[in-house]
Amino acid sequence: QVQLMESGGGSVQAGGSLRLSCAASEYTTSDYCLGWFRQVPGKEREGVAAIDSDGRTTYADSVKGRFTISQDSSKNTQYLQMNSLKAEDTAMYYCAADFGDGPGYFDCSYREELDFGSWGQGTQVTVSS
Repeated sequence: QVQLMESGGGSVQAGGSLRLSCAASEYTTSDYCLGWFRQVPGKEREGVAAIDSDGRTTYADSVKGRFTISQDSSKNTQYLQMNSLKAEDTAMYYCAADFGDGPGYFDCSYREELDFGSWGQGTQVTVSS
């Protein structure tokens, strides 16, 4: 079972930036989909962004143009750079991963939450207005 550990959460004022990191214990295959999700108490978890092993990305409309997902396979780590933060970005952020059988990974998307088999414990992001 791949273990994921997030870091980088914290408190910031509206308009500020944070970078979240998610280190995986291993990448079990070279064909994978990595994602970030967030959840506010009392609401369903929502997808934020995803990136596949070929570098293709998808973003939720609410974060497009402000957030950037990336990954460094040499470090088994994915990142979420969050700029121009808003109060409504306040949430617990979770990273997730799915490792495919290859060749390639198809339909990697933040919309496909059920495809992700490995999850981190979450890191809190609080944006004050």
